[in-house]
Amino acid sequence: MSLLCSPVDPSNSEHYVWGGVCDGWHLLKHESLSVILERVPPGASEVKHFHATARQFFYVLAGTATLEFEDQSVTFTAGQGVHVPPGVKHRFTNTADVDVVFLVVSSPSTAGDRTNVEPAP
Repeated sequence: MSLLCSPVDPSNSEHYVWGGVCDGWHLLKHESLSVILERVPPGASEVKHFHATARQFFYVLAGTATLEFEDQSVTFTAGQGVHVPPGVKHRFTNTADVDVVFLVVSSPSTAGDRTNVEPAP
């Protein structure tokens, strides 16, 4: 079996924009595992949602992130991560005054596995 390995980074990865101002790069896009690098500017956030089967791990590389849940929020900084199990309603937000850059690792992929629990702005 031949395995082709080469470095990936934002310059050679699929890019997308979400929320009008946030960037994402698919560093690994596979049905069983997804690794995305994201950049969220100050004041930006996503809508509260959950994934029925995907387990996620958010790991901050730069800046400060906040994950909001039903009854609490967790703020974490560079070098820290937060696990979100399947079925847990959550919302990622940047309440700081600088961009937050982070990895979100999902297993399996979140493709087709997202249910919004509030309307998009």
